[in-house]
Amino acid sequence: MDWSAYTTFLLLAIAVILIPGPDFAVITGNTVTGGRRRGLWCALGVSTSNALQGGAVAVGLGALIVNAQPVFHTIKWVGAAYLVYLGVRLLLSAVRGQYTLSSDIADPHAALRGWRQGFLSNITNPKVLVFYLAVLPQFLSPDAGVLPILLLALTHAVAGLAHSVALIALLHRARRLLTRRPVRRTLDGVTGTAMIAFGGRLAFDRS
Repeated sequence: MDWSAYTTFLLLAIAVILIPGPDFAVITGNTVTGGRRRGLWCALGVSTSNALQGGAVAVGLGALIVNAQPVFHTIKWVGAAYLVYLGVRLLLSAVRGQYTLSSDIADPHAALRGWRQGFLSNITNPKVLVFYLAVLPQFLSPDAGVLPILLLALTHAVAGLAHSVALIALLHRARRLLTRRPVRRTLDGVTGTAMIAFGGRLAFDRS
């Protein structure tokens, strides 16, 4: 592999990751709701999905999914509905305003719940597959095998995880402010609205 091309891809991946999107909203919501531990597991769920989708592209399955329009649109609508569902839950939480103190260890199911939300919100977003299919070939030779494609996809997944860990650390440091009821209600409202907006954009995107 041309390492200058790899460096260019890494810079592009970082630029894309820094743009807030559905992953950002889901990870923020899980961290604020369930604490640092749940947020980290949510981020791991997102990265697991990114790695799987990268693997699907590497072996040719990603192209089949994108080109099979009924399958592609089904995944897209399921993903949109799931984001809207998560957003509505946060909006209802903001309206009720009834919160208990978050703890990283209080909920024994926090890790699984966080991982599941991160994984499902990402794996049902076919735009990840579209991104990999459109971008990865630009940095590889036409005869590149499976391993170079996997390397680029895993680079994107790991870079995304690093960004998520930094975000979670920042939210954790601000936990005293974020657990105040007015602030928490506002954050839940903003995050929930963002999730619904991302879901709507995914549903009606014609790309």
